[in-house]
Amino acid sequence: MVALTVVLVLAAGFAVQHFWVGRAQSVRAPEVVRAAAPYGGGEPGGEQAGEPGSAASGTGASTAGASAAGAPGAVGTSAPEIVVDVGGKVREPGIHRLPAGSRVADALRAAGGVRPGTNTDTLNRARFLVDGEQVIVGSPAAPAPEAGTSTGMGGAAAPGAAPAAPVPLNTATVDQLDTLPGVGPVLAQHIIDYRTQHGGFRSVDELREVNGIGDRRFADLRNLVRP
Repeated sequence: MVALTVVLVLAAGFAVQHFWVGRAQSVRAPEVVRAAAPYGGGEPGGEQAGEPGSAASGTGASTAGASAAGAPGAVGTSAPEIVVDVGGKVREPGIHRLPAGSRVADALRAAGGVRPGTNTDTLNRARFLVDGEQVIVGSPAAPAPEAGTSTGMGGAAAPGAAPAAPVPLNTATVDQLDTLPGVGPVLAQHIIDYRTQHGGFRSVDELREVNGIGDRRFADLRNLVRP
Protein backbone atom coordinates (compact mmCIF):
# COMPACT_ATOMS: atom_id res chain seq x y z
CA MET A 1 0.00 0.00 0.00
CA VAL A 2 2.87 2.36 0.84
CA ALA A 3 4.61 1.58 -2.43
CA LEU A 4 1.38 2.07 -4.41
CA THR A 5 0.78 5.41 -2.68
CA VAL A 6 4.29 6.62 -3.59
CA VAL A 7 3.78 5.61 -7.24
CA LEU A 8 0.47 7.46 -7.44
CA VAL A 9 2.03 10.61 -5.89
CA LEU A 10 4.90 10.54 -8.36
CA ALA A 11 2.50 10.02 -11.28
CA ALA A 12 0.34 12.92 -10.14
CA GLY A 13 3.41 15.17 -9.78
CA PHE A 14 4.63 14.21 -13.26
CA ALA A 15 1.21 14.95 -14.74
CA VAL A 16 1.06 18.36 -13.04
CA GLN A 17 4.56 19.21 -14.28
CA HIS A 18 3.75 18.10 -17.83
CA PHE A 19 0.56 20.17 -17.86
CA TRP A 20 2.38 23.25 -16.50
CA VAL A 21 5.18 23.08 -19.04
CA GLY A 22 2.85 22.46 -22.01
CA ARG A 23 0.39 25.27 -21.25
CA ALA A 24 -0.18 28.04 -23.88
CA GLN A 25 1.78 31.23 -23.25
CA SER A 26 1.45 34.73 -24.79
CA VAL A 27 4.49 35.88 -26.79
CA ARG A 28 5.51 39.56 -27.10
CA ALA A 29 7.06 40.85 -30.29
CA PRO A 30 10.75 41.72 -29.96
CA GLU A 31 11.51 45.40 -29.44
CA VAL A 32 13.63 45.56 -32.61
CA VAL A 33 10.60 44.65 -34.75
CA ARG A 34 8.46 47.39 -33.27
CA ALA A 35 11.24 49.96 -33.72
CA ALA A 36 11.85 49.11 -37.35
CA ALA A 37 8.19 48.81 -38.37
CA PRO A 38 7.48 52.60 -38.71
CA TYR A 39 10.31 52.99 -41.18
CA GLY A 40 9.43 49.95 -43.32
CA GLY A 41 13.13 49.40 -43.79
CA GLY A 42 13.44 45.63 -43.34
CA GLU A 43 11.98 42.35 -42.20
CA PRO A 44 11.70 41.25 -38.57
CA GLY A 45 15.01 40.06 -37.27
CA GLY A 46 16.96 41.72 -40.08
CA GLU A 47 19.72 44.26 -39.63
CA GLN A 48 18.62 47.82 -38.88
CA ALA A 49 19.07 50.55 -41.51
CA GLY A 50 22.46 52.21 -41.35
CA GLU A 51 24.27 49.34 -39.52
CA PRO A 52 27.64 48.32 -40.95
CA GLY A 53 27.52 45.34 -43.25
CA SER A 54 23.96 45.91 -44.45
CA ALA A 55 24.21 46.38 -48.20
CA ALA A 56 20.44 46.53 -48.72
CA SER A 57 20.10 49.22 -46.08
CA GLY A 58 22.78 51.34 -47.70
CA THR A 59 21.13 51.05 -51.10
CA GLY A 60 17.72 51.97 -49.67
CA ALA A 61 19.14 55.02 -47.91
CA SER A 62 20.82 56.22 -51.09
CA THR A 63 17.62 55.78 -53.12
CA ALA A 64 15.57 57.62 -50.51
CA GLY A 65 18.08 60.49 -50.47
CA ALA A 66 18.03 60.78 -54.26
CA SER A 67 14.22 60.78 -54.33
CA ALA A 68 14.06 63.50 -51.69
CA ALA A 69 16.57 65.64 -53.58
CA GLY A 70 14.68 65.40 -56.85
CA ALA A 71 11.16 65.66 -55.47
CA PRO A 72 9.18 68.81 -56.42
CA GLY A 73 9.03 71.35 -53.64
CA ALA A 74 12.18 70.10 -51.94
CA VAL A 75 14.02 72.52 -49.70
CA GLY A 76 16.49 74.66 -51.64
CA THR A 77 14.56 74.71 -54.94
CA SER A 78 12.98 77.87 -56.28
CA ALA A 79 10.50 78.65 -59.00
CA PRO A 80 12.00 80.03 -62.26
CA GLU A 81 11.82 83.79 -62.72
CA ILE A 82 12.08 86.27 -65.57
CA VAL A 83 13.35 89.85 -65.46
CA VAL A 84 11.53 92.53 -67.44
CA ASP A 85 11.97 96.28 -67.82
CA VAL A 86 8.70 98.21 -67.55
CA GLY A 87 8.87 101.84 -68.68
CA GLY A 88 6.69 104.62 -69.92
CA LYS A 89 3.55 105.83 -68.19
CA VAL A 90 3.49 103.54 -65.15
CA ARG A 91 3.72 104.45 -61.48
CA GLU A 92 6.89 102.43 -60.72
CA PRO A 93 9.00 102.06 -63.89
CA GLY A 94 12.13 99.95 -63.75
CA ILE A 95 13.33 96.36 -63.50
CA HIS A 96 10.85 93.84 -62.11
CA ARG A 97 11.17 90.12 -61.37
CA LEU A 98 8.16 87.98 -62.22
CA PRO A 99 7.40 84.24 -62.23
CA ALA A 100 8.01 82.48 -65.52
CA GLY A 101 4.86 82.42 -67.62
CA SER A 102 3.72 85.90 -66.57
CA ARG A 103 1.82 88.13 -68.97
CA VAL A 104 1.98 91.84 -69.76
CA ALA A 105 -0.86 92.46 -67.29
CA ASP A 106 1.29 90.97 -64.50
CA ALA A 107 4.16 93.31 -65.41
CA LEU A 108 1.83 96.32 -65.25
CA ARG A 109 0.64 95.29 -61.79
CA ALA A 110 4.24 94.87 -60.64
CA ALA A 111 4.98 98.40 -61.88
CA GLY A 112 2.17 99.85 -59.77
CA GLY A 113 -0.35 100.11 -62.59
CA VAL A 114 -0.82 102.47 -65.52
CA ARG A 115 -1.04 106.20 -64.89
CA PRO A 116 -4.50 107.74 -65.24
CA GLY A 117 -5.41 108.92 -68.72
CA THR A 118 -2.93 106.62 -70.48
CA ASN A 119 -4.21 104.99 -73.65
CA THR A 120 -3.45 101.25 -73.57
CA ASP A 121 -5.57 100.19 -76.57
CA THR A 122 -2.46 99.15 -78.51
CA LEU A 123 -1.03 97.14 -75.59
CA ASN A 124 -1.72 93.41 -75.58
CA ARG A 125 -2.13 92.66 -71.87
CA ALA A 126 -2.59 88.93 -72.47
CA ARG A 127 0.76 88.44 -74.22
CA PHE A 128 3.31 86.17 -72.50
CA LEU A 129 6.55 87.82 -71.40
CA VAL A 130 10.08 86.61 -72.09
CA ASP A 131 13.18 87.10 -69.98
CA GLY A 132 14.96 90.41 -70.69
CA GLU A 133 11.98 92.01 -72.44
CA GLN A 134 11.15 95.70 -72.24
CA VAL A 135 7.52 96.81 -71.97
CA ILE A 136 6.86 100.47 -72.85
CA VAL A 137 3.46 101.85 -71.84
CA GLY A 138 1.88 104.82 -73.60
CA SER A 139 4.02 104.79 -76.75
CA PRO A 140 2.51 104.51 -80.24
CA ALA A 141 2.19 101.06 -81.72
CA ALA A 142 4.72 99.84 -84.26
CA PRO A 143 3.54 100.58 -87.79
CA ALA A 144 1.98 97.70 -89.69
CA PRO A 145 3.51 96.73 -93.05
CA GLU A 146 1.76 98.08 -96.10
CA ALA A 147 -0.24 95.83 -98.38
CA GLY A 148 1.91 94.13 -100.99
CA THR A 149 5.06 94.25 -98.87
CA SER A 150 7.10 91.07 -99.14
CA THR A 151 6.61 89.05 -95.95
CA GLY A 152 7.96 85.83 -94.62
CA MET A 153 6.26 83.15 -92.53
CA GLY A 154 3.80 84.43 -89.94
CA GLY A 155 3.29 87.77 -91.71
CA ALA A 156 6.57 89.35 -90.49
CA ALA A 157 8.68 91.30 -92.91
CA ALA A 158 11.46 89.27 -94.45
CA PRO A 159 14.85 89.85 -92.76
CA GLY A 160 17.02 92.31 -94.69
CA ALA A 161 14.10 93.95 -96.54
CA ALA A 162 13.51 97.66 -95.99
CA PRO A 163 10.49 98.31 -93.72
CA ALA A 164 7.45 100.12 -95.08
CA ALA A 165 7.72 102.87 -92.43
CA PRO A 166 10.51 104.09 -90.11
CA VAL A 167 11.09 101.67 -87.25
CA PRO A 168 10.83 103.29 -83.77
CA LEU A 169 14.12 102.63 -81.97
CA ASN A 170 12.59 103.13 -78.50
CA THR A 171 9.83 100.54 -78.85
CA ALA A 172 10.91 98.12 -81.57
CA THR A 173 11.45 94.46 -80.73
CA VAL A 174 14.33 92.28 -81.88
CA ASP A 175 12.18 90.90 -84.71
CA GLN A 176 11.24 94.39 -85.92
CA LEU A 177 14.85 95.59 -85.87
CA ASP A 178 15.86 92.42 -87.69
CA THR A 179 13.86 93.62 -90.71
CA LEU A 180 16.31 96.50 -91.23
CA PRO A 181 18.94 95.93 -93.93
CA GLY A 182 22.25 94.76 -92.52
CA VAL A 183 20.79 94.20 -89.02
CA GLY A 184 20.66 90.65 -87.70
CA PRO A 185 19.50 89.28 -84.34
CA VAL A 186 22.84 90.03 -82.65
CA LEU A 187 22.99 93.67 -83.76
CA ALA A 188 19.29 94.09 -82.96
CA GLN A 189 20.03 92.95 -79.40
CA HIS A 190 22.91 95.45 -79.19
CA ILE A 191 20.45 98.23 -80.11
CA ILE A 192 18.01 97.13 -77.41
CA ASP A 193 20.83 96.87 -74.84
CA TYR A 194 21.94 100.42 -75.64
CA ARG A 195 18.34 101.62 -75.36
CA THR A 196 17.98 99.98 -71.94
CA GLN A 197 21.27 101.33 -70.58
CA HIS A 198 20.73 104.92 -71.76
CA GLY A 199 16.99 105.25 -71.21
CA GLY A 200 16.11 105.27 -74.90
CA PHE A 201 17.20 107.09 -78.05
CA ARG A 202 16.80 110.87 -78.13
CA SER A 203 17.87 111.12 -81.76
CA VAL A 204 18.73 108.85 -84.66
CA ASP A 205 22.37 110.03 -84.48
CA GLU A 206 22.80 108.07 -81.22
CA LEU A 207 22.64 104.93 -83.33
CA ARG A 208 26.32 105.55 -84.18
CA GLU A 209 27.24 104.73 -80.56
CA VAL A 210 25.77 101.22 -80.72
CA ASN A 211 28.37 98.48 -80.84
CA GLY A 212 28.59 97.11 -84.40
CA ILE A 213 27.22 100.14 -86.28
CA GLY A 214 29.78 102.03 -88.31
CA ASP A 215 29.45 105.03 -90.61
CA ARG A 216 28.49 102.97 -93.63
CA ARG A 217 25.80 100.99 -91.83
CA PHE A 218 24.49 104.13 -90.15
CA ALA A 219 24.11 105.77 -93.56
CA ASP A 220 21.97 102.83 -94.68
CA LEU A 221 19.78 102.97 -91.56
CA ARG A 222 19.34 106.67 -90.78
CA ASN A 223 16.33 107.11 -93.08
CA LEU A 224 14.71 103.85 -92.00
CA VAL A 225 14.47 104.49 -88.25
CA ARG A 226 13.19 107.12 -85.88
CA PRO A 227 13.66 107.69 -82.09
